[in-house]
Amino acid sequence: MMKIVKMAILILLLLVLPSISHAADIYKWVDKDGTVNFADDLNKVPPEYRDQVKTEKVIESEKIQSPTPGPASVQKTGEEKRDAHGRGEQYWRETVRPWKQQLKQAQEDYKNTNYKIEDALEMVKGRFLSKTQYNFKRQEVERLMEERGVYEARIKEANAMLAKIRKEAEEARADLAWLE
Repeated sequence: MMKIVKMAILILLLLVLPSISHAADIYKWVDKDGTVNFADDLNKVPPEYRDQVKTEKVIESEKIQSPTPGPASVQKTGEEKRDAHGRGEQYWRETVRPWKQQLKQAQEDYKNTNYKIEDALEMVKGRFLSKTQYNFKRQEVERLMEERGVYEARIKEANAMLAKIRKEAEEARADLAWLE
């Protein structure tokens, strides 16, 4: 039994060691324009950025063929604008879209519920109602007010998330027009 375990460990080491020997360092830094840069040799990193370089180990078989673009400004080659993390307009539009939809729907539902509350209160005003009718209308108004509270909470949630996404976009130096 012990012999089998030792043999398994030896085989595992033989499989892992060659991949470790083929590992390479990739150096990553952000220049003054916000462009993310990569190099496979520390000597290729400009001296003024060497103190902020992040080193990543990459196994030869997993080497990145071309780094993901990352500047917040328009690429010099005419490519699509990207934020500091390499995310473009489509990412930001898809991030805000569901929250904008929730906000719009909740605002519409809130407004419609307010109309229903006003209608129910108007029916009670200036009329003589039996105790049963009055209780029924009171319960209807209470239910509608609870429903309105749900829509109000959805509006607050959507506004909070949109503010959070906007802050994240600002920190990533994304074009804020993408959030519109």
